[in-house]
Order: sequence, then C-alpha cells, then structure tokens
Amino acid sequence: MTEKLSKTFLKKKSKIVLTKEQLLQLDKNELIDKIISLDAQNTQLKNIINKTTGTSKVVPTNVKKREFDFSRCYYRKILLQISYFGWDYQGYVVQDDSTNTVEHHLFQALIKACLIESREKSNYNRCGRTDRGVSSYGQVISITVRSRHPPSDQNHPSALTIELSYCKMLNRLLPKHIRAITWLPLPEDKLELNARFDCKQRQYKYYFPKSLLDLKAMNVACGKLIGVHDFRNFCKMDVGNGVTVHMREIFSASVVPFNEKDTDERTSMYVCVIEGNAFLWHQIRCIMGVLLLVGRGQESPDIIQYLLDVDGNPRKPQYNIALDTPLNFNKCTYDIEDLWVYDEHDIKNIIINAQKLWTEYSVKTTVIRDFIRNLEGVYEKVVERPIDDSINVKDNKVVSAYTDGLLQGSKSKVYKPLMKRQLCSSIENRIDHYAKKQKLAPVEDIDVEMKT
Repeated sequence: MTEKLSKTFLKKKSKIVLTKEQLLQLDKNELIDKIISLDAQNTQLKNIINKTTGTSKVVPTNVKKREFDFSRCYYRKILLQISYFGWDYQGYVVQDDSTNTVEHHLFQALIKACLIESREKSNYNRCGRTDRGVSSYGQVISITVRSRHPPSDQNHPSALTIELSYCKMLNRLLPKHIRAITWLPLPEDKLELNARFDCKQRQYKYYFPKSLLDLKAMNVACGKLIGVHDFRNFCKMDVGNGVTVHMREIFSASVVPFNEKDTDERTSMYVCVIEGNAFLWHQIRCIMGVLLLVGRGQESPDIIQYLLDVDGNPRKPQYNIALDTPLNFNKCTYDIEDLWVYDEHDIKNIIINAQKLWTEYSVKTTVIRDFIRNLEGVYEKVVERPIDDSINVKDNKVVSAYTDGLLQGSKSKVYKPLMKRQLCSSIENRIDHYAKKQKLAPVEDIDVEMKT
C-alpha cells in the first residue's frame, strides 16, 4: 500500500526531469527554487509513508521533555511481587559489568513510569538474590513509590480501588520474561517492614525428570535435612562478605511428582520442594547435587548426615553442584495480613503470554522427544543384532541419561565416593585468609540473605 501511495504521489507531483546540461544553464535563483521544491516533495512523501506505516514523528532535538516534579507527589510504601524466567539473565542483582539483570530492568521500568525518582530515594529492599539462570515466581521487594492519595487516605478501601495500577504500569515497560504480579499496601503499623530481614519463610523448587533415579532414597535423604543445622558443607562459602555462621533451619524437604498423569515414567517430571527461614549461597544447588547422587545410587541417604556433622567433617568434599536452570524461588512468607492487590485484566494478560511461551517450548520438547523415540527403536534393533559376535547383548536395552546434564562440570568415568574426595579449605582457613587481607567483616555481622 505504501508503494502504491508513493507511486501515485510521484506521478502527480513529478515534473519534467532536467538533464545535467539543462541544469547547468539555470541561474542561481532557479536552482535554489528547484531544490526547495524537491525538498518540499520529499517532506510530503515522508509524511504519507509515516501515516501509512504508523511511524511516529521525529521529536525535534531542541524540544526538551518536561521533567516530572516528584516534590508535588504523595508516596506510600508497598510490597511488590516480581516473577521472572531467569534463564537469559545474569542473575537478579544489578552488576557493574552487565545491564542484563532482572534488577536493572526493574529499576529502568520504575523510573520510566515515574513511580520512583531514583533507587537511592526509594527505600528499596529485596527478599533475596538469585544467581544467573535461576527463575522466580515469588520474589518480593519492599519499596516506596508514588501514590495518588495522601498518607491519611491511602489505605481506605475506596482509595485502593483507584490507586495507581502499579503492576500494569510496570508490565508495559518490562521485558516479557519479567512480570509484576501483585502489590500489597503496607498498613501504618508495618511501614518499617523490610522485604529481606522480615521474611519468615522461603520456598524453593527444583524440577527434574525421573529417569532412573531412586526417588524413595532421595526422599529419605530429604528427611535428614529438616531441622537446624550447620550447612557449611552444602554451600559456597562467602567469608569475604562476612558470612561466617552457616546455621540455617529447613522446615520441610521432599520430592513429589509434578504431574501424576504422565505415562512415560522416565520423562515424567518431579520437583524437590525445600522450605526454610533463609539460605546460603548455592545452598539449594549443593543440596540437589548430593540428592542426585543419592538418586543414582552412587551415595547412601546417610551421606546427608555425614556432611551435616561439621565436627566430624569440618571440610566440604569437592563435588559438582546442580544446574541453575531448573531452580525456582517459588515464594516467600511474611507475618502480615493477606491484602495483596490483583488486577484481573493484567493477570489474564500474564497468563496468555505465559501460555504462548509454554507452547513455544513444549513444541520444541515434543519434537526432541519424538526424535528420541525414533532413535530408541533403531537402538533396540542394533542391540538385538550385534555386528561383532564378541559384543554381549545386554538385557537392559534402555538408554536413560535424562538427569546426566543436571550436574555441572565433567563426569568421571569411575565414580569416587564423596567422603574419599579431596577436601576444600575449612571455614577457619578462609577466615584467616581474608583477615590477613583486611577484608573480613565482623563475625557478629551475619548475612542471612538468600544467595542460591
């Protein structure tokens, strides 16, 4: 359509095309008039194209955007629940060497929507931090944002119904894999609530296929995690940031089926659900790394008790932690009335977008699954008719390595039990190391932030 309009316009406006010789015969004023005429035609043509294609007009560089006057605004402190698929991000927290973090995009949206003036003035706190590749359904932040109402009226039911649509405003600006789900107005007696330090319970989920794993043994091992323990052998030590105490409490831990109707046992998905008060850096991924070894039958469920016995085993054996992609920070709990505010239409749009994403990935998974089934049929025939008589036909013709990629690092040909492996440095050695460099924070300054 644009091409037709352009041709029509040129047909109507075109004049006789002058040759180079004819142009040389024109005087200066005639040439200037010719240039002005051609420039006007170009401008008209651009306007027609912009109207047809919906291209916005270019704002002149000399026109300054009117600055938002935050001094005339009311403010309120809220909790805001953020969900994100973290596979393509460099973690949650802002980093000096990358803008590809969830927190970076979140603050860009908050500032662009004029909900805050700056991070420094927003009284911001996060429940915790997640590493690169880790997702979250229930990240919660506490933050002071702009409000339509004065503080005295903010928590009235009538005022809440016409308050700024915080989630909708943010979701228009956030990348599609990051969504603001809901917000909670803090009551007057809870205005000092801190998303990080006042969180009572955090829940993590780790998804994995059953393959040939012994789920019963994994659940026995999970039961040994429950209680208050020193988890120094189930984390990456963070002495440099003052984390020298590794006592944490696990409220519950279990492996449960994600979808009980799945007919293919090997590819049926399971999820390990772990709840606790707070977690150490890589704690969940270290726990899952050991649980997967138990599920494979390479370690006994009693290995959990050995590693939790820091008096007898003060140094962590070297082992691979679990992959980041299946890990999800599912939810966090606060001692506060359930007053979360949801927008029906916004939630619907989030579901629609998530369903489109599910379709995209599910179709790819189905294609791969069909490919595997075809090759498995070929493999069975190859095993039945070995080319070389010296090759023994195995009774078990099933190849099942679905969980092999869940442990980071290389896989050794001969498995070496954890308690016979090389040991990492002890906490005392690490403290001495950082103390010599004058980098150690005070021992009493315990960092309980979640860093899984």
